[in-house]
Amino acid sequence: MIAAGVLMATFLLLGLPAAVVLIPWRLATGDILPLYRAALAIVHTGFRLAGIRVVVEGVEHIPQDRACVFMSNHISNLDPPVLLPAIPGRASVFLKQSLMKIPILGWAMRLADFIPVRRDGSVQSAQENVRRASLALERGIHIMTFVEGTRSRDGRLLPFKKGPFYLAMETGAPCVPVTISGTETMMRKGSLRIFPGVARIVFHAPIQSAEYREREALMTAVRRAIASRLPESMR
Repeated sequence: MIAAGVLMATFLLLGLPAAVVLIPWRLATGDILPLYRAALAIVHTGFRLAGIRVVVEGVEHIPQDRACVFMSNHISNLDPPVLLPAIPGRASVFLKQSLMKIPILGWAMRLADFIPVRRDGSVQSAQENVRRASLALERGIHIMTFVEGTRSRDGRLLPFKKGPFYLAMETGAPCVPVTISGTETMMRKGSLRIFPGVARIVFHAPIQSAEYREREALMTAVRRAIASRLPESMR
């Protein structure tokens, strides 16, 4: 539990002062970038102190001229804070609506235009999620999503949710498949224990959603890319 304690202490000691200063700045100026960058820097510092190293490959594949939908596998609660700082520029995130209720952090995520997802399965909720994500893409903000919709217990790829692919095809945004590995042994599903280790992120070449007429074909292409850099046992 040492690594978890170090992370929590770092986030509290650095995060609270940053929030006190930069949340009012965002409210006064409308500029979220100082708060966003400070949050990523705090995460990076916490990981270093906790003995978590992040190795990134394929950043050169990411388009520089437009916002993309980053589609990743999901094997640990560490995946979001591992992946988000690795994405160039600014990104919005699909996340559970309950996370927005966390004091201070939830408010900061709302100010950063993160997108809370209601898992009620209704068409109305899905349409609202796509609408908000589409607006973010139009503003040049990337969308980060975990296409399985939940964490895999054993690291193996689960069936993909259709929503992110509907979003990509509706907007024409490129899909950037992302493979995450290593975090499955650092923080397992259902556990709060964190262990030091190496998290690996691979950004694959973008897949142009506009070139696909059928959503299932796009899903297959993204799945094939993500699986290509997973260990055999996790495919």
